[in-house]
Amino acid sequence: MIRTMDEMLAKAAEYGERARIAVACAHDCEVLKAVGRAQEKGIGSFLLVGEAEKIASLSERLGVCVSGCSVIDARGEAEGAARAVELVASGEAQVLLKGFLDTGVFLRAVLNKETGLVNGDMISHTVLMDMPAADKMYFLTDAAMVIKPSLEEKKQIILNALRVTSALGLENPIVGVLAESEKVNPKMQATTDAQALKDMAAQGEIPGCRIGGPYALDNAISRRAAEHKGMDDPLAGHADILLAPDLAAGNILYKGLMYFAGSKAAGAIVGTRAPVVLNSRADTDETKLNAMALGVLMAAERGLL
Repeated sequence: MIRTMDEMLAKAAEYGERARIAVACAHDCEVLKAVGRAQEKGIGSFLLVGEAEKIASLSERLGVCVSGCSVIDARGEAEGAARAVELVASGEAQVLLKGFLDTGVFLRAVLNKETGLVNGDMISHTVLMDMPAADKMYFLTDAAMVIKPSLEEKKQIILNALRVTSALGLENPIVGVLAESEKVNPKMQATTDAQALKDMAAQGEIPGCRIGGPYALDNAISRRAAEHKGMDDPLAGHADILLAPDLAAGNILYKGLMYFAGSKAAGAIVGTRAPVVLNSRADTDETKLNAMALGVLMAAERGLL
C-alpha cells in the first residue's frame, strides 16, 4: 500500500516513458514546471497541446527541456481541450491532464458523447489528501463534479473512489459518510443517506469496502473524539475515504485542507475511459505533479500501460 505522496511518485516512475500524458493547453508556467519535474523523476512522456510558440518561450525561460516532448499546436481553449482528448481517445496517450484552461471548456471536451472519453459510467471526482498532521492519506469525494448527489449517485461515487484506492493498493477501505451529525435525523438528508448506504453495504450492494456513518468530521477521523462522544461504532475514527454530502461541502473541505492546513493533493476524475487529471489553474506545479503520478497509477491499474 502507498502511504505518502513521495511513495506514489516513486511508484509512478516505475512505468517510465510507457505512460504517455496528454496535456490540454500546456502553455503555462506551473504546468511546464510540473512537466519538467515529472521528466526529472522519470514519470511519463508528454504530448503538450497548446500554443506552440508560447510553450517554447516559457520552457526556455523556466529552464525546462521539452525537446523530448511532442508539441501539438492548438489555438484557443476549446481546440486545445479537443486535441488533447483526441490523443487519449485514440490511445496515443493514456492519461489526460488539464492545463491552463477553464474547467467547463475542458469537461465539455471530455464528456462529448461522440469524441470524448465517456463510456456510460457515472463521472465523479476523487482527491487524495496528504496532511501534515495526519498519519495516513485520505481520499475525499466528490469535490469537483456532482453538485447534489442522490442516494444512488452517492453509491456510484463510492464505487468510483474504490477504483482510486485500488490503484494505490488500499484494500477494503473504510468509507466515512460525512454529515452534520453522527445521529440519524429525518430532517438531515445526509444522515439518512448514510444509514441507507450502510444498509446497502451490509446487503452486498457496495462490495470492496466497509461503510460507517453518519459521521461528523471529527467522528470520521478521530477515534478519541468518537469514544469521547460514546460511540460504539468500531469504524468511527478510522475512515480512509471521506464521502462529502454534496459538492459545496467537499470542495470547501478540499481547499480548506490545502490552504489552511498545507496539505498536498492529487485529484482525478473517475468513470471515464482513461484517467483524467483535473487541477485548478491556481494549483502549484507540485500539486499537478502529484496528480500526474496518480493518473499514471490509475492507468496502470486499468491495464492501459
